[in-house]
Amino acid sequence: MTALRPERESDTSYGQQSYGVPGAFEDWSGGGTYGASPRPEPQPQSPPSMSGPEQQPYAPQPEPFTPETYASEPEPYPASYEPVPDEPYRRPVVDEETVALRIPDPPPAAGDPMAASAGSSAARHDGPAHGGRAARRKASKRRHGRHGGASQTRPAQESAQEGRRAPLSRVEARRQARARKPGAAVVASRAIGEVFITTGVLMLLFVTYQLWWTNVRAHAQAGQEASSLQDDWANGKRNPGAFEPGQGFAILHIPKLDVVVPIAEGTSSKGVLDRGMVGHYAEGALKTAMPSDKTGNFGLAGHRNTHGEPFRYINKLTPGDPIVVETQDEYYVYKMASILPVTSPSNTSVLNPVPAGSGFTEPGRYITLTTCTPEFTSKYRMIVWGKMVEERPRSKGKPDALVS
Repeated sequence: MTALRPERESDTSYGQQSYGVPGAFEDWSGGGTYGASPRPEPQPQSPPSMSGPEQQPYAPQPEPFTPETYASEPEPYPASYEPVPDEPYRRPVVDEETVALRIPDPPPAAGDPMAASAGSSAARHDGPAHGGRAARRKASKRRHGRHGGASQTRPAQESAQEGRRAPLSRVEARRQARARKPGAAVVASRAIGEVFITTGVLMLLFVTYQLWWTNVRAHAQAGQEASSLQDDWANGKRNPGAFEPGQGFAILHIPKLDVVVPIAEGTSSKGVLDRGMVGHYAEGALKTAMPSDKTGNFGLAGHRNTHGEPFRYINKLTPGDPIVVETQDEYYVYKMASILPVTSPSNTSVLNPVPAGSGFTEPGRYITLTTCTPEFTSKYRMIVWGKMVEERPRSKGKPDALVS
């Protein structure tokens, strides 16, 4: 089988041309790249002159070409021919997407940011990726990972460099250990800081206990005492008379301040006041009258802050505000008369039968409320006085001050 070729410009047909005519016979096997066996290259010919084609005969002159001769007697190779060594077979790169013809991708536009980024990423590749776009994409993933392998390989390179470092000598290792060890000033500052932090935490816990937990516990104890007292009155278990220290015998009502607190005998902090109750001055020189007495001053003491703080807002009372003392048989209603904002803790004259500084000038039935001031301190005392205006038996019901 022969390949197609263009016709020669000659007046002689293909089969009638002589062998020596230029162009009559050529190696139609393609130079050995596509034919059966390689043939020696033809000798170069000098270009024809301008006068006309000049024939240069071969030496020796061959016989005229006939198809039978060529088919039966193969032309021998010249003596100078050396066989070309066989090269290893290289398989051509196959496009994974398609083996058909396709239109090449258009060149990226000048202002296209996606093309610029793609070009920059392609420029960073270690080598060219052969094949189609799928092959190039897979090669890029193998080299750099899916989300940028350059940044991921950097820690591995750094660890490899650290592994290649020479081991430290004992002197250098000790020097570096001493450099890493904190100094005395650093240790002292840390210890002082820990002490301050611990102290601050303890103070915070103490303040929380004083301002919050003591009130919770005192309110619970006072409420339990008031309920127990009212139950005893209803059952007739308590009789009027002398009371033991710490024993509850009455209930104080201050409607304006929403205060309902038991009154116990004595003014001790641990047995009475710290339990959220109000204490009656009934000991020694500070002993005061009872509400049932015909004349006298009924003196009470209570906390202004912490432990239930029943007297915290007595400074907000104004003249005419009711103060009610409830006992087993009677309701005693007082009207607030005057206030002494600040006085010395040693000023016991405020508990006299006719209290000094109250504005009262003659004996009567009075009430005196005492507490600490300013708030959260016990440096001074605040005094509030009231005068009895009504005595009402329990059988007649509650007074108007407690109903309205």
